[in-house]
This record gives sequence, structure tokens and C-alpha cells, in this order.
Amino acid sequence: MKLYSSDGGELLEVATIERDGNELVIKGKIFQSMPLSARVKPAEARKALRMLDLKTLWFIMTLPWRKAD
Repeated sequence: MKLYSSDGGELLEVATIERDGNELVIKGKIFQSMPLSARVKPAEARKALRMLDLKTLWFIMTLPWRKAD
């Protein structure tokens, strides 16, 4: 999975998302070269879910079936 900046440049390429105990570990590369290993703790995941309203949550759930622009 790749994440892009507003100008279309590649920011982050996520290679794996896996569980490590009670944390989520995201591994990938930033700017196509620098390795990244980020951990998401349960409290931070709860904060992220509180940022979503129902409309955005529905959009996220249907995103894999939408056409690419």
C-alpha cells in the first residue's frame, strides 16, 4: 500500500501490518528509501477511531471497491 502527498509524490510504502502483543506494527519505507517501523498502541488506536464520523467510516469500508482516479 502506498500513501501519497497532496502533490502526488509517494510518501510511504507500507510493506506489512502485523500484530505484536497489544500493539499494531506498521513496516515500510519513507520516500522510497528510509526504513520505517511504527507502533500503534491501543490508546492511540482509540483516539484515531474517535476522529472518524459515520460518513467517513462508511467511506473507508467501501474504499476497496471504488474506482481509482
